[in-house]
Amino acid sequence: MSSVLERSFKVLDHLSAHPEGCALSSIASEQDIPLSACHRLLTELVKGGYVRQDPLDGHYVLTMKLVSMGLSFLSNSGVVDVAQPMLDQLASASGELIRLGVVDGDELTFVAKAQGATHGLRYDPDMGLSVPLWCSAAGHAWLSTMPEDAAMALVARKGLGSPANYGPQAPTTIKGVMAFVDRARARGFSTIEEVFAPGMSAMAAPVRGRNGAAIGVVTIAGPVVRLNAARMEELAPVLVDTANDVAKASRGSALFRTRA
Repeated sequence: MSSVLERSFKVLDHLSAHPEGCALSSIASEQDIPLSACHRLLTELVKGGYVRQDPLDGHYVLTMKLVSMGLSFLSNSGVVDVAQPMLDQLASASGELIRLGVVDGDELTFVAKAQGATHGLRYDPDMGLSVPLWCSAAGHAWLSTMPEDAAMALVARKGLGSPANYGPQAPTTIKGVMAFVDRARARGFSTIEEVFAPGMSAMAAPVRGRNGAAIGVVTIAGPVVRLNAARMEELAPVLVDTANDVAKASRGSALFRTRA
């Protein structure tokens, strides 16, 4: 990857975490890019319509162009059309947040959701973000479909985040992560309680392609006061059935077909 292209992606990624915008000097400093080079790069991104400059304070802000491209891609892929009815049905049965994650190389990204909680505490995190494999039910479910060595290698390559930023039960070693993965492999689905976030639980089942490899995961997430261990055991059969139904319907999505 050329240095200019790599720097462009780094700047876009940096701005995605700062919806209020960033000053030129701040971007250049954070990304370790010479000020003049950073200015030229941002000028080109503005010309391309990916970034705009606020006329009041001069800060650079992402436009909706990248979001539009992503949504257009998902729409044309058919993945939401294929999976949404099944996600809605599972949301109604569970009364919790349902999400569909898609495997893309060594990343797992949530692309569709259905909210079953109509009142009270609702858990509804951001979509479109790469899932941390080491401390999420979705990640554990996907890792459980891999050979032990491959799963451990992927966790090691991705790394573990700081437990202080996650739940009190978050694993602190690769061995701790693999304990969750091994349990998911034995049961056919994963469960976590206060691992990804304090007071929150989740469970996930893999969506397998025709070759048996995982092409995605279906998850249920909610507050631990509702989604406790006993409730997750009750929901496990319908979760696994939904994941299997999504797998059967996956041929109707170009996105899933390429991964299968």
